[in-house]
Parts: sequence; structure tokens; C-alpha cells
Amino acid sequence: MINNTNKKRFVVLAVLMMAVCGLSSIAECSESSGSEIDTKSKPLAKQERMKWWHEARFGMFIHWGLYAIPAGEWKGKKIPGIGEWIMDRAHIPIPDYEQLAGQFNPVKFDAEQWVQIAKNAGMKYIVITSKHHDGFCMWDSKVTNYDIIDATPFKRDVLKELSRACRENGLRLCFYHSIMDWHHPDAQGPYYPNYDAQNSNPNFTRYVENYLKPQIKELIKNYGPLGVMWFDGEWVKDWTEPMGRDMYNYVLGLQPDIIINNRVGKGRKGLEGFSDSKEPVGDFGTPEQRIPAKGLPGVDWESCMTMNDTWGYKSYDDKWKSTEDLLRKLADIASKGGNFLLNVGPTAEGLIPEPSVERLAEIGQWLKVNGESIYGTTASPLDEVPWGRCTAKPGKIYLHVFDWPTDAKLEVPGLENTITKAYLLADKEKTILTVTRKGEDNLVVTVPPEAPDKINTVIVLEIKEK
Repeated sequence: MINNTNKKRFVVLAVLMMAVCGLSSIAECSESSGSEIDTKSKPLAKQERMKWWHEARFGMFIHWGLYAIPAGEWKGKKIPGIGEWIMDRAHIPIPDYEQLAGQFNPVKFDAEQWVQIAKNAGMKYIVITSKHHDGFCMWDSKVTNYDIIDATPFKRDVLKELSRACRENGLRLCFYHSIMDWHHPDAQGPYYPNYDAQNSNPNFTRYVENYLKPQIKELIKNYGPLGVMWFDGEWVKDWTEPMGRDMYNYVLGLQPDIIINNRVGKGRKGLEGFSDSKEPVGDFGTPEQRIPAKGLPGVDWESCMTMNDTWGYKSYDDKWKSTEDLLRKLADIASKGGNFLLNVGPTAEGLIPEPSVERLAEIGQWLKVNGESIYGTTASPLDEVPWGRCTAKPGKIYLHVFDWPTDAKLEVPGLENTITKAYLLADKEKTILTVTRKGEDNLVVTVPPEAPDKINTVIVLEIKEK
């Protein structure tokens, strides 16, 4: 069994990251391994911290860990459910699951390649699992041996390599981190292989103070500045709302401009993702595998979703969503004021599955032409339209047309503004489209007989008034 006792800590030279960098963009900040975050600065106002996130609209989720090795199978049996939960779903004892660490050797992992795939897809940030519920750490942690450097033959810090590649390519690096831990003896570890979220560990507070917090500090100090700290696993009985608020403040104390999701607290309503408390902890809601029917005006949120049926890699899960489906989901989410966090589950070799790569490349091609209608947009100012979705920016409304009118007449209901210009976003010449008024608040745009893009053709309406 791998020894999970604390290692001897070491002291690093303190560097005021925010002062040295003096930059708002991670891409401009040089790598500073082991540097100390400025804990004296006050947290920025939420609006300031969220500015880049609102502009981004589209990010990559990466679920990667030891669970990629069994790839959905254990002892010759296909295990139902999502791949990263195989330790629980197959009731694997801790000593048996630990043996996977000795097999983890993803020699085909290439941080630059992963970041380029995300960048070419038009994604602006990456959220990767630093530690999932199984407790295995994907970086060189100094408070445990159960990590990628000490417990595997690979002995490369993938988070450090991704941190460097993200900075060089202008993407924000973010970490998903599990509050619960099936491996740690002071958390849920003693209950395995019969985990129950309602179990209570009398040493849980010790786990939080001596293990969870020190690891969060490592991640922010050694791999930051980060875009988002994305928590999960808050549903275990021992985690409380005051603990969530304390963690929220602790993280902001380490990096004043970081964003923290609402799963740091206890208030979210299941996979719906929104918090039901009057004073929720966290900066944004986290709907999972769903898009809110109406969005939630005035509340920041991000839909996280898989491309097939699993987050962590399963070799036999081939239920892939189509590019058309994913692109329309992106427009739907943006039209409701949300962000889209789309998942990939790399293999044990370190490769993003080819079906994911293909779809991301196709999404990227669409965004190269139509990204203006997604990035930095706000929710639709119109009621529901029968043919697609709408997004907006000051002075512009973007019509995302999924169902092209057979009579070449696109009716836009509920718009009283004066239209100064209408054209196809993909048309470099911005050829004027004829717009006529139908009644007081309906418009009719005369469009080409056939849709230039069968998945989503974007029409721009330039307007005078708000």
C-alpha cells in the first residue's frame, strides 16, 4: 500500500505574484514555480473578477486520472455509470485501486497538443481535475505521496506542463478539485469499499485543515495565477456551509482575482446547479448535463457537459453528440447568458479521443467565422424565436438561425428598434439584407434562398436604441 502520510514540507522564496506580473492576463505572466501569492491584496469586486469569464463563454473540461486505466471495466466486467466513479461503482478496495498508480504512464501526453486542441476549438480556458473523488493527485503535492510524481512511473507534473502551455497560448488554466476524498483516512477513506455520503468522519476537520487547504494553497501558489477554482464533492455530510464560506474566503486570500464556483458551498440544488440559499457561496452556478430552460437573469452560470455519456474515459462509450448538437448547445447557452464547459476524457496513454478532437476542430472552424456572436455577448433581449436563438452586444443583435425559412423571409418577433444594417456575419463584404416592418414590433429579414451554414447561420442586426 502506498504511504499517504505527510511529507516534510519545504519553504519557498516568497514572490508577490500579482505585483511582479502586474498584468490582467495570465498569458502575459511569466512562470513562477513555487512563488507566493499576494495575500495582502483585497479581493477584487466580483464584476472585475468575472470580466474575462463573461468574455470567454466557452471552455474545456478535462477529467483525467487513474480511472482512465480501467476505462470502464474491472476484472473483466463492464461497470455501469461514469468512468471516473469506477472506484465507487465497482466497490474497489483502496489497496486494489492504489495499484493503478503503478501502471499510470501516459507517455503520449503532450500539454502543448492539448492546449492547441482547445485553442483551435475556440475555447478560452481549461478546467482540469487536479484531484477527483478517488483522491489521486495529478501534481507534485508535498503533503502526500499519492500523486503523479511519487506514485507513478511517469514522474512528470502534468499540471505544471499545462500551466506553461496555457500561459504561452493565452488560455486561462483552472482546476477542478474534489472536497470529498475516498482515499484519505480522515475523509471518506475508512468507509471504502462501501462509501456512503451520509457517513461522518470525526477527523474530517483535521482533513480540511491539514490536507485539503494545504493542497489548495499548493495549486494556487505553484501553478497560478488561476482563472477558476472549480470545487465538487461538497455533498458529503461533514462539509458544512460555514466550511464552504471559509474556503471561499481562504481561496480569495491566496489569489484576489480568482473565480470560485458555487460547489464550494452546500446550497446548490443537485444537477440543476443553482444555489437555493439567500446568500449563496460562490461566484457562478453549475448546471450539469443540462441547459436551463430560461436561463437565470442576473445570475452567472456555466453548463458543464460531456461529449458522450461519461466524464472520465470509457473505452466502449461511443454515444457521441454530433457537432451540430454541440454547436447549437453553445448558441443556446450563450443566448441565455451562460458559459459552456465542454468535457474531454483523455486515455491512459494521454490522448484526447479522436471523436472529441474531430468535433472540437469543427466547432473551432465555425467560431473562426462566427465567434463575434458568442464571445462577450449577453443573453437574448427577445422572447423565444421559432427558428433558433439570439445573442446581443451593445448596438448589435445576432440571430442564430437553425431552421432556415423556406420562403427566404425570416420573421423576428418583438423587436421595436430601428435597424440600421442587416447582413450575414460570415459575409466579409457585409452585403445588406433587406429589412421590412411587420406590425409595430415584428421585423422581416429577406435572406438567401438557402442557408449558408446548415447548422447555424448568423445574421447581424445593427440597431440604434437599446
